[in-house]
Amino acid sequence: ERCFDCGQRFHGAVELALGWACWKTYLGQPETDANRSLSLLMLGDALNSNERPEEALPVLEASLALTRRHWSDIGHAILVGQASIAICLDKLGRHDEALGLRREIYDSRAATLGISHEYTIQDGNSLSTSLMNFKRWDEAISLSRDQLLPAARQSLGADHNMTLGMSSNLAAALANDPKHTRDDLLEAET
Repeated sequence: ERCFDCGQRFHGAVELALGWACWKTYLGQPETDANRSLSLLMLGDALNSNERPEEALPVLEASLALTRRHWSDIGHAILVGQASIAICLDKLGRHDEALGLRREIYDSRAATLGISHEYTIQDGNSLSTSLMNFKRWDEAISLSRDQLLPAARQSLGADHNMTLGMSSNLAAALANDPKHTRDDLLEAET
């Protein structure tokens, strides 16, 4: 998903054109062909990132159904598909459904990979962000402060982009929580 010359991620019309080309290339393959399934996911993600979530959702749902039907033993592939659907649901304004899906993804990652795995931390950060969008400050702060941030610092390092982003999210949650204390604000500053 990167340009071979400059290394930049494909985006916009180029990403969308590649998504369609990928799908058209593998469409004739049997349903059990992994490239066919991946091309469907790639098309759905391209539609979604190009602000076409109404078109993306049925494509992503078909991709996830295909993955469950033929590769149900590959939990990571199912979780990736669910995460793409959660992003799409958010764009469609279906935030409750997206939040429920993010909880399910995070719980599954934590149970299978452990709290310190990068995928678990990434999905936990997405869950925390969703909780903040719902103004569920206590839950977002507890998840970030007590679980995610210590795990990220230990396994990824304090200077990792994900760790820094999580610190920023925690600071925003602490500052925006209407019940914040002076100590919370001091913690948000550091």
